[in-house]
Amino acid sequence: MNKQKQLSEVTELWKTNKKQYVKKSSFSAYTLLIENHVLPTFGKAFHVEETDVQDFVFRKLESGLSHKTIKDILIVLKMILKFGAKNKWFEYTPFDIQFPTEREKHSLEVLTKSDQKKIMNHIQEHFTFRNLGVYICLSAGMRIGEVCALTWEDVDTDRGVISVSRTIQRIYVIENGIRKTELILDTPKTKNSIREIPISKDLLRLLKPFKKIVNPSFFVLTNDARPTEPRTYRSYYKNLMKELHMPDLKFHGLRHSFATRCIESNCDYKTVSVLLGHSNISTTLNLYVHPNMEQKKKAIEQMFKALR
Repeated sequence: MNKQKQLSEVTELWKTNKKQYVKKSSFSAYTLLIENHVLPTFGKAFHVEETDVQDFVFRKLESGLSHKTIKDILIVLKMILKFGAKNKWFEYTPFDIQFPTEREKHSLEVLTKSDQKKIMNHIQEHFTFRNLGVYICLSAGMRIGEVCALTWEDVDTDRGVISVSRTIQRIYVIENGIRKTELILDTPKTKNSIREIPISKDLLRLLKPFKKIVNPSFFVLTNDARPTEPRTYRSYYKNLMKELHMPDLKFHGLRHSFATRCIESNCDYKTVSVLLGHSNISTTLNLYVHPNMEQKKKAIEQMFKALR
């Protein structure tokens, strides 16, 4: 039998192995979870019991960490433990962790129809390339990294489609013991995220005049060879929303608003899922197929109309 190792040693060997198979951004996400959560708690351990992990979960919940983040940490921890057990460096007994029922319902942040119209009208009247990004997200449901990575080459005004094939993100890296961040332009996380989105008539009217004169290799948001990064663009968007006296909606709320408008227009769920680049339709159903107050009122009115 191989010599038993501490979890911190197993983790380093697992990272060296894992780095060969995953995208740089995924590896960065794993590293961050390991550094901030796994090693401080389990790094010195030679064996991890189910009770240790259950206590860890309760502590993290108390500290305000979300269920999703904690579940992500447990996925990484399990991968490391299984790797250690496979190489006979670490004892691993599969564990079954319980999460308390989430009492609060997390409602999606979505723009009202009137606020969405107000923003879109403002952008049409006060055109800038950075404003155009917000208009594109409301018209195509793109993620912030995808719109930051969009070049004029990806915008086909003849066919009337936007091709989404890249994303920009700032990732966390550790090189020779030095921690730093790095901006990377990469393919999206899943193959479903690589997609073509039809351009609406209003958006096409905005894009056509520029498409004839711009450099196709330039990024849409900057109309320059250098892109803007999501963090910078998020801050620009916040100021724009403040200027328009809009609710304090996260940038991702633009994507939620696009999806909600599609569902409200009775667009079939499979199509919405493909437009958003979700890896499966259940993600779309879980996120968006919840009737809002407007739809609930309509259902009640229709029921009583039928009774009359």
